[in-house]
Amino acid sequence: MLTFLPHIPPLPALLGQLLIGLINGAFYAMLSLGLAVIFGLLNIINFTHGAQYMLGAFCAWFLLQIAGVGYWPALVIAPIVVGVFGLVIERVFIRHIYRLDHLYGLLLTFGIALIIEGVFRNYYGSSGLPYTIPDSLGGGQRITLFGRFIMFLPNYRAWVIAASVIFCFGTWFMIERTRFVVNLRATTENPTLVQAFGINVPRMVTLTYGFGAALAALAGVMAAPIYQVSPLMGSNIIVVVFAVVVIGGMGSIMGAIVSGFLLGIIEGLTKVFWPEASTTVIFVVMAIVLLVKPAGLFGRTA
Repeated sequence: MLTFLPHIPPLPALLGQLLIGLINGAFYAMLSLGLAVIFGLLNIINFTHGAQYMLGAFCAWFLLQIAGVGYWPALVIAPIVVGVFGLVIERVFIRHIYRLDHLYGLLLTFGIALIIEGVFRNYYGSSGLPYTIPDSLGGGQRITLFGRFIMFLPNYRAWVIAASVIFCFGTWFMIERTRFVVNLRATTENPTLVQAFGINVPRMVTLTYGFGAALAALAGVMAAPIYQVSPLMGSNIIVVVFAVVVIGGMGSIMGAIVSGFLLGIIEGLTKVFWPEASTTVIFVVMAIVLLVKPAGLFGRTA
């Protein structure tokens, strides 16, 4: 008579899936944050973001394999390298389409992403390349409650969650609580007037795009020891990240952060109670949010 009730998993299994959801949510938040920065401040739908995430992971892998440079220096070097590559993309390609319809930006960045992914697939195939967890973050902690074991918490995964929270909210504070965002939004609305006040408008726009690319690369370095390094890692996640951005509200920095972590948790819990729906639950949530609030949870209507 009660067979229709959902199966309640053991507490360790439930907490384990919750941890996986937090890990995925950490990467959703960091990637959607970069997308929100670029769209909210530059009005560009940046489909190259997934490729830049992949480039960050590959940059860390190259540093380790070729130069013997470990994880911690790669956390600094890889975002700088990919950020500079983003500056080149903005200067050579994206700068020419700012005043055109959003569709042009989407098609251009999607094409660039396909080219980057194709080059890496040609040389490294589609299988993942291993990247070892740094020794300082190896192992983990046994979490107990009233003397009873409830879960095992790997040190590296705890670091990823904590670091992503720090990076995300640090970026939010820098953008929303300083004059930078005021100047940049004024730049997108009236660049001639802003330039008359002595602000270098092209440089500010270029640096903003490069900063968004660096955020994606940082997430790629952090993801390398967990998901391995693969040319497909960007395309596998970018559609979900765009759904997260839409749910949070296009261009909303706080919306990207909150919805990223929240949807990661929802996805993880869905794998426990209804595994078949775990791959589509985010898009179901997106459809519901858009029906109730078309601008997204934190978005504002024009």
